[in-house]
Amino acid sequence: MQSPPELDDSETVVARQGETRGGGTFEFGEGQKGDALIIAVRCQGKGEIEVSVKPVDVGFPLECVEGGASATTSTAYNQVDVAGVEKKGTVSVLAPSSVRWSMTIGRG
Repeated sequence: MQSPPELDDSETVVARQGETRGGGTFEFGEGQKGDALIIAVRCQGKGEIEVSVKPVDVGFPLECVEGGASATTSTAYNQVDVAGVEKKGTVSVLAPSSVRWSMTIGRG
């Protein structure tokens, strides 16, 4: 699988999670007032992962695909701009052991 997703030059990386199999949780630091939170996820393997962000109670699913000879991956970029998004928090991923994923968290 490839490395965690890259962000645009105008966005600042605040956390990265390398290739992980199954579920996991990690923290990100607080941002400045007015900054949006960017969550970029890349996954590979058969199944769906569920991403949830606290304390803002935002979540989304991502359907992952089986990696064949072409090493197919699914990538999703989500930008969250709701009250409280500048606070520090955690990102949790629920995923079957058949799925590998990586993530980049940014501010912009």
